[in-house]
Amino acid sequence: MTVLGVAAPYPQPDRPCSGYLLRAGGAEVWVDAGPGSLAELLRHTTLSALDAVWLSHLHLDHMGDLLNAYYALSYGELPARAPLPVYAPAALEERLVGFFGGLTDVLDLRPLSDGHVVELGDLRLISRAVEHGCDAYALRAESGGHVLAYSGDCAPCDALDEVAARADLLLCEANDPQPTPVHHTPVQAGALARRTGAKHLVVTHVGPLLDPQQATAEAAAAFGGPTTCAVVGAALSY
Repeated sequence: MTVLGVAAPYPQPDRPCSGYLLRAGGAEVWVDAGPGSLAELLRHTTLSALDAVWLSHLHLDHMGDLLNAYYALSYGELPARAPLPVYAPAALEERLVGFFGGLTDVLDLRPLSDGHVVELGDLRLISRAVEHGCDAYALRAESGGHVLAYSGDCAPCDALDEVAARADLLLCEANDPQPTPVHHTPVQAGALARRTGAKHLVVTHVGPLLDPQQATAEAAAAFGGPTTCAVVGAALSY
């Protein structure tokens, strides 16, 4: 997994919003497409090479660059490819039509649901509905006996515990300094990793009221295991 963006809720210099490039099982998936993440994606691959896009929810800081990808595929004179599968909450089509006034056939929109499973080569993606005050999903990616778990944005909940269970790499947001109904704190992120038996915690999507390194230290103390702060460009194996 390559980190493309980590900022919340808006991009900052050299810190795009949420985005990750997942490569496993012979597949490439752009996981969340926050503003600024497309340019980082293009350092490592191309839109033509992607097998899919997966969006945790439809807040701008997690999907804004899908608009740029749509423009690139529609008008950027890129090599022809089959429509790019986009797994996302069902309301995405209405939002894109409202923005563009219509859609071309460059994106293949595929609605997510709780328990949704898709297989891309030897990569299996499992989506679970989580608590974020909107239609939102966490992701469990399985390949070759290894597991990556991604919280998306959410508060602690049973579904996320199931996603994170015994994950080799747990990528968890730590947006808020105090508990809320929609996000994790750093301590809650660490507690999730400890509770679910994760092997390695990666702290990401740290909000503007927190320092990322301090947030990571708090999460590490609560976890008691290997903990990393997500930084743009980092390549993490699982």
